[in-house]
Amino acid sequence: MAAAAAVVTPSGLEDGVSRSRGEGAGEGTVERGPGAAYHMFVVMEDLVEKLKLLRYEEELLRKSNLKPPSRHYFALPTNPGEQFYMFSTLAAWLINKAGHPFEQPQEYDDPNATISNILSELRSFGRTADFPPSKLKSGYGEHVCYVLDCLAEEALKYIGFTWKRPSYPMEELEEETVPEDDAELTLNKVDEEFVEEETDNEENFIDLNVLKAQTYRLDMNESAKQEDILESTTDAAEWGLEVERVLPQLKVTIRTDNKDWRIHVDQMHQHKSGIESALKETKGFLDKLHNEISRTLEKIGSREKYINNQLEHLVQEYRAAQAQLSEARERYQQGNGGVTERTRLLSEVTEELEKVKQEMEEKGSSMTDGAPLVKIKQSLTKLKQETVQMDIRIGVVEHTLLQSKLKEKSNMTRDMHATVIPEAAIGSY
Repeated sequence: MAAAAAVVTPSGLEDGVSRSRGEGAGEGTVERGPGAAYHMFVVMEDLVEKLKLLRYEEELLRKSNLKPPSRHYFALPTNPGEQFYMFSTLAAWLINKAGHPFEQPQEYDDPNATISNILSELRSFGRTADFPPSKLKSGYGEHVCYVLDCLAEEALKYIGFTWKRPSYPMEELEEETVPEDDAELTLNKVDEEFVEEETDNEENFIDLNVLKAQTYRLDMNESAKQEDILESTTDAAEWGLEVERVLPQLKVTIRTDNKDWRIHVDQMHQHKSGIESALKETKGFLDKLHNEISRTLEKIGSREKYINNQLEHLVQEYRAAQAQLSEARERYQQGNGGVTERTRLLSEVTEELEKVKQEMEEKGSSMTDGAPLVKIKQSLTKLKQETVQMDIRIGVVEHTLLQSKLKEKSNMTRDMHATVIPEAAIGSY
C-alpha cells in the first residue's frame, strides 16, 4: 500500500503534514516552495488510503447511498455544493469514528454553523486551524484536505491502528549476456566454467598425468646428467606455434555480475567525468549568457530612466487629462440623473394632459351632437306603440272576462229553473 510505504507511524505523518503546511494552514509564517501548490494532491491521496483503512465504503458510502470520491476529489473544483455536502458528511463520520459524538449534517443546514462545529471539534483534538472558516465553504482546496486528513489520523489513533514497516518483494535480476572477451571474473563461477570446459573439450586439453610423467622422466634424466649444462633443445618457432595453438584453450571466459559494486563504482566515475566535462562546456555558455542578460538589463534600465525623464511632462499632462475626464464623467452622471427625473415628470404630465383632452372632447361632442335627441324620440315612439298594443290586449282580456261572466250567469239561471219546476209538479200531485 502506498500509504504504508510512505510513513511508519501516524505521529510521523502528522509531523510531516504540519511541517509541509507550516503548522496548519498559515501561509505567512513559513516560506513555501514552488511545489506547495501541489501538496494537497499528495494529502488527498493519503486521505483516500486512510479512509479505505477505516472501511468508509462499507460503513458510510453504502449506507448513505453516496458515490466514492476520486483520488483528487477535494483537490479540484467540480461542484461546490456537492463537494461541501460530501466534506461535511465525511467530517461528521470521522469525528464519530474518533470517539466524539457529532450529529450528521443535513443538506439544508446552515453551512457556517456546520463549519464552526467541525473546526471546534478539530481544535478539541489539539490540532491547529489558523485559517478563516470561509476557506471550507467551497468544499475543495488545501484547507479541506488538511481538515479531513487530521480527522482521519485521529480516527486511526482512536481505533488503535499502527503503521507497519513495508515489505518489499524479492526481485530476480536477469543476467546480461556479455561477449567472451570481457576481462572481469566472478570467482564463484570459475571452477564451474573450468569443469564445463573440461567435459566439453576433453580432447583439446592437455592430460596433466601425462605431463607429470614426462616431467618426472625429464627430471630423472636431468638428475642423471647433472654434470651436463642445462640447455633447451626446443625450437623457438615451434614453441611460439604451440603457444598460439594452446592460447585460446587457456583463455578464461569471465561474465559480469550486475550486482557487483565495482560496476556501480565504475558507472559513477563515468557519469561524474561526463558531468564534469559537460559542466566545463556549459559553464562558459551560461556565464556568457549571464553577462549578456546583465548588460541587456542595464541597457533596458537606463533606457527606461531616459524615457521617463523625457516623457515626464507628457505623463503629468496625461494625469491632468485623466482627472478632468473623471470630473466630466461625474458631471455627466449627475446631469444624466436630472434628465432622467425630468423625463419621468414630463411623461406623467403628458399622460394627464391626454386624459383631460379626451374628457373635453367627449363633453364637446355630447353638447353639439343631436344623436341623443333622436334616440329619445325613437324611444318615445316605441313606448307609444307598446302602449297601444297593451290597450288592445287589455280590451281583449276584458271582453273575454265579460263573456265568461255572462256565460257563468246564464248557467246559474238555468240551474235554478231546473230545480224549481220539479217541486211544483210534486205539489200538484
